[in-house]
Amino acid sequence: MDPAEQIARRSSVVLGHLRLPTLISSSSSSSSELAPMPCLHYTPPELSEKPAAFDTKELRRVLDGHHVEIRDWVFRVMEESPLFRRVSSGMGIVMPDYNQTMEQQREATMRRIGYLLDKGLFDGWVTSFGPESELKKLAMNEVLGIYDHSLAIKLGVHFFLWGGAIQFFGTKRHHDKWLKDTENYLVKGCFAMTELGHGSNVRGIETIATYDVNNGEFVINTPCESAQKYWIGGAAKHATHTIIFAQLHINGTNEGVHAFIAQIREADGNVCPNIRIADCGHKIGLNGVDNGRIWFDNLRVPRENLLNSVADVIPDGSYVSPIKDPDQRFAAFLAPLTFGRVNIAVNAVYISKLGLSIATRYALTRRAFSTTPNGPEVLLLDYPSHQRRLLPLIAKTCAMSSAGNFLKKLYVKRTPATNKIVHVYSSALKAMLTWHNMKALQECREACGGQGLKTENRIGHLKGEFDVQLTFEGDNNILMQQVSKALLAEYINVQKKKKPFEVLGLEHMNYPSPSMPYNLTSDVLRSIKFQTDIFCLREQDLLTRLASEVTQLQTQGESKEIAIIQSHQLAQELARAFTERTILQTFIEDELNLHTGPLKDVIGLLRSMYALICIEEDASFLRYGHLSPSNDSLVRKEVMKLCSDLRPHALAIISSFGIPDSYLAPIAFDWIEANSWSHVNTK
Repeated sequence: MDPAEQIARRSSVVLGHLRLPTLISSSSSSSSELAPMPCLHYTPPELSEKPAAFDTKELRRVLDGHHVEIRDWVFRVMEESPLFRRVSSGMGIVMPDYNQTMEQQREATMRRIGYLLDKGLFDGWVTSFGPESELKKLAMNEVLGIYDHSLAIKLGVHFFLWGGAIQFFGTKRHHDKWLKDTENYLVKGCFAMTELGHGSNVRGIETIATYDVNNGEFVINTPCESAQKYWIGGAAKHATHTIIFAQLHINGTNEGVHAFIAQIREADGNVCPNIRIADCGHKIGLNGVDNGRIWFDNLRVPRENLLNSVADVIPDGSYVSPIKDPDQRFAAFLAPLTFGRVNIAVNAVYISKLGLSIATRYALTRRAFSTTPNGPEVLLLDYPSHQRRLLPLIAKTCAMSSAGNFLKKLYVKRTPATNKIVHVYSSALKAMLTWHNMKALQECREACGGQGLKTENRIGHLKGEFDVQLTFEGDNNILMQQVSKALLAEYINVQKKKKPFEVLGLEHMNYPSPSMPYNLTSDVLRSIKFQTDIFCLREQDLLTRLASEVTQLQTQGESKEIAIIQSHQLAQELARAFTERTILQTFIEDELNLHTGPLKDVIGLLRSMYALICIEEDASFLRYGHLSPSNDSLVRKEVMKLCSDLRPHALAIISSFGIPDSYLAPIAFDWIEANSWSHVNTK
């Protein structure tokens, strides 16, 4: 096409956008006036999209995994109260008012907790035990997190950290004294572990608790500024009590980190003597949580306030513990804290669902540009590029729902023998699911254009709210290092004892490495066998490479610790391979449990999309020769085919997320009406 023809064609398209009644050619001198452009109108996607090809309620049961009815009840309880419901752009929505000041948000969080307490939401949260009780609690907190992260975190600190510490670190004397009052919010607890100088490295904290044998008390001190307790949720304003983590000193001997119950505020709200508290101030998110800093100046607590399920100090100052090895004692002491990582991981999946629901509904109603001179503008989700932005994220979120359910069930059925396994899985999935959440929210924000910047449309604000998930309860990169170290330890143990792999899903290591087909057809790429084989091949290879590299560095004189640190790139790749293989296998298990039919077909598409997008995004498949460049190109093309195959199911899939319309955002519905002049003064 010569330049003149290109100019004529482009002019024709532009004039088509302007709705000129008669196209003019490059040689025309017509002065036809522009006709008024018809106003855009909103069509609900439920009317424009084809009916669901599968039972959306059944898919929701697969993705939620448990307690669907309880979740819906919690949604309704919040929806019924003006403490949660407000009007934005003429639409009744259930979301916090993030235009409030930090102080207003904090007080609103406490009022909402009071309302939920009166409704009986927290009955049994720390006084009931067993898998069913814990799963129910997790389901309810996932719903609360969809409404507001600050609310979920404030409750998590009080019930799961403070209350959980008393449950698991304490004994009968602590249970009888504290648990019922905790459940009824007569005491407000917080959890003073993190310090200015130590976060992930709990073993290195500097707060000191010295036993005074003459008075039968522990004297707790903050010996230096780096030992101040930092980011303590609830400490700045509302908490009356805390769990203090400190190095226990008895007769000049440091027995390691232990936990103590201490009161930090009087009944009138005044800070107790020998304690100083400062506010951490405004944050990029979670401003409904009053994070604080705490210093202790010769604070005395009774000997009975030591949480003593792992170790105790008897009145004469003798230190006793059934676990003699300090490392094992420390591990047992921290094992119950795994709940926090489990909770964060599964909550991240639901926030991904929230963002993707909003962005996908918008993409099913928002149009941009036409592909023919006089044609209608095209729906965003009908562009292959937009499909490529959102549909792989939807598939990943569905797969991660299965992994989250697997993690929860593993956790609630834990035993002392499985604590290490639970730690590895919770570390891996907490990191991968929260990273995915931030990536999904960023893509959703961009996919909504300028509307994604508005706080009322939620997505942009959610980025700031949930960014902290990558850091608290363990920095993600450090958690992934722990995963690879655990895998390496298991590999060395198996090699040393000449026994088969039996844990962490590593049984595939007992067999020869699978070989990859030379000709990767669409059917092969979408098959469970190929996807499982190539994920296992990657993991086998990376684990073997890591073991070899660490051994080589040790042979050269490096310590094991330094060798592992220097092998961090392989370690990170291995941790990713382990986690993605785990997610794939849990998703496959859910798929295989379904009867043949439309739902199983759609989950098969989602599973293939998850597997192939992981392959496309991880260079290690190419780097280590598991895929040839030509086959990698075939994977990329298959991803686009899957986008086309999933496009008709997009609305049905996000509807299966089970989030009520009122919890979404104005942009997810009639965004034209929501932005009309008539609603300017309703915001």
